[in-house]
Amino acid sequence: MSDFSDMRPRDPHFATKAIHSGQDPDQWTSKAVTPLVCLSTTYKQEEPGRHAGYEYSRSGNPTRTCLEKCIASLENAKYCCCFASGLAATTCISFLLKKDSHIVCSDDVYGGTNRLLRLVISKYGIETTFVDASDPENVRKAIKPETKLVWIETPTNPTMKLADIQAISNIVKEHSDVMLLVDNTFMSSYFQQPLSLGADIVLHSLTKYMNGHSDVIMGALCLNDPKLYEEIKFLQNAYGAVPAPFDCYLVNRGLKTLHVRMREHMKNGLGVAKFLEQHPAVEKVIYPGLPSHPQHKLALRQCSGFAGMIAFYIRGGLSETMTFFQHLKVFTVAESLGGYESLAEHPAIMTHASVPEDQRRTLGISDNMVRLSVGLEELNDLVADLDQALKKAVL
Repeated sequence: MSDFSDMRPRDPHFATKAIHSGQDPDQWTSKAVTPLVCLSTTYKQEEPGRHAGYEYSRSGNPTRTCLEKCIASLENAKYCCCFASGLAATTCISFLLKKDSHIVCSDDVYGGTNRLLRLVISKYGIETTFVDASDPENVRKAIKPETKLVWIETPTNPTMKLADIQAISNIVKEHSDVMLLVDNTFMSSYFQQPLSLGADIVLHSLTKYMNGHSDVIMGALCLNDPKLYEEIKFLQNAYGAVPAPFDCYLVNRGLKTLHVRMREHMKNGLGVAKFLEQHPAVEKVIYPGLPSHPQHKLALRQCSGFAGMIAFYIRGGLSETMTFFQHLKVFTVAESLGGYESLAEHPAIMTHASVPEDQRRTLGISDNMVRLSVGLEELNDLVADLDQALKKAVL
């Protein structure tokens, strides 16, 4: 870590909180050390309207409560609400807005977020302006009287642009009725803590690094404002897109190794990025941990580490890129990210196919772009796999 001496300090108690927050054995009559999976949909009431904290599992579930407390602790938040998917959490945020509201959003966001804002939420009179949030002044210029929400991803998906959370927060706070939401999926709570930098809400697709095992679909919203929490909690119950108890158990279990996994993702991600940067078949590598990243200094100031997400461009076009995918052996060609296994995907055809072609072109999501989610395999095996596939594709 000597190369990153200026990096933002990490929470020294993170691992302890991941293992113990929300996990008190005394909450169970059996004193179980591992939180129980409570499958009951309903709960006995002492008399009508008087119960022990739970009445119906859509409204609240003991296993979900354990998970929400743990995630809130890791984000240094007072509150967390979990949802059936990251997009369900996004939909909940849209329900906070009234007709004729306006959103300012990073131009390079997850394709599903882009699609939801453009093609679904827009039907209900909510307009979105997409801007390059890597320059905070673009956010400032896009805010208008109707703006109620600024939505940023940092790093973005898939071009790995960073947004200065603190600077954008300062801009948003000039407007008393505008909220700042940060999608923290690519970094996880371990490497980035947006609430401490001024965000009002943090969103996670827990499907990714937080769970880390590619076996659960889930989302979460973390925040500190009690009034806003009550609104989100009401919506969570009212429209009912809540996660199943067993899924909550799995994500809760995944969090226990988050700190260990993220350290290894960083080691492998940095190793792969350095290898790709010097490879003759590679045109360009985008990874915040590399000094060549245009916002590397911001990454050091804002983050306490780097995950395993890398974007790079193969020398050639669609033909060479498809040949590369066809010859991968250790990397699996698949969507999603953040699991223990290494994945490779083609954003223009896969995760961002719903983004209009002209917008993809502007963002740099071209036919020769590859996105990697570097997993936990041996680094030498990952490098060797990429090397042989690149040589077959280009050299």
